[in-house]
Amino acid sequence: MCLFCKIANDEITSNKVHENDNFLAFHDINPKAPVHVLAIPKTHIDSFNEVTPEIMAGMTAFIQEVTEIVDIKQSGYRVITNVGDNGGQEVKHLHFHILGGARLKWGHFSDADPKDFL
Repeated sequence: MCLFCKIANDEITSNKVHENDNFLAFHDINPKAPVHVLAIPKTHIDSFNEVTPEIMAGMTAFIQEVTEIVDIKQSGYRVITNVGDNGGQEVKHLHFHILGGARLKWGHFSDADPKDFL
């Protein structure tokens, strides 16, 4: 069982933000912004490549609820999911990073030269 499945099953504790029957949101243990929450489906899905439109519809509404709870809906936020090794996915369970609480920079791509990737 993967790390996020264990968190969803309450086998590992997390700092929960919001939860319903299908999804869970909790604070990231290594935050990259003043607000950094992870939203996951409770059922195991490896990545965005495997998610169904039905799950995404529920996830969309759930993430919107989370942004209200953590008070970043009006000020703005970023939603990111990483897919696979080259995309930087560290936990092989679909998850969305919800970042906000400050004016966010683009991070490691802010000074990247696209020629370096070709």
